[in-house]
Amino acid sequence: MQFEEFVAARSPALLRYAVLLSHDPEQARDLVQEVLTRALVKWNRIERVDEPYAYVRRMLTNEFLSWRRRRRVATVPLTGAHDRAVEHRANPGDDLWSLLAELPRQQRVVLVLRYYEGLTDNEIADVMRCRASTVRAYASRALATLRVEITTETIRNQQEAQL
Repeated sequence: MQFEEFVAARSPALLRYAVLLSHDPEQARDLVQEVLTRALVKWNRIERVDEPYAYVRRMLTNEFLSWRRRRRVATVPLTGAHDRAVEHRANPGDDLWSLLAELPRQQRVVLVLRYYEGLTDNEIADVMRCRASTVRAYASRALATLRVEITTETIRNQQEAQL
């Protein structure tokens, strides 16, 4: 498969994955662009692996994890077209989307890889270059945090409704 064909076929999935990780469509575009630029340089080697998409997804995951460490730049959200572009996110899950964004980056990566990409713990461990037990620990902590936050929010909403 040529690089251009790969980009045409897989860039929408990579962009959705990056948006789920970063919670920011603009940062997601930057991440995907950076990774695809690096992939182009290595494409002769990447196209020979069994699953080029998995390889590039790992590159994107690593870029996201390192990007979060090194970039602490404040951004100003755009208005107008940017607002409409962000609306494509599932509005019913906005509360969950916000809670997911507050998780530590490793926990967020595990949940996105597990529930969006449908990977097993061993596959996630391979992407993150850690042990499967570490993946399970991240997932357990993340789900526990989400459970507590959702329960707290539900109780708060019920109390407000009674007033």
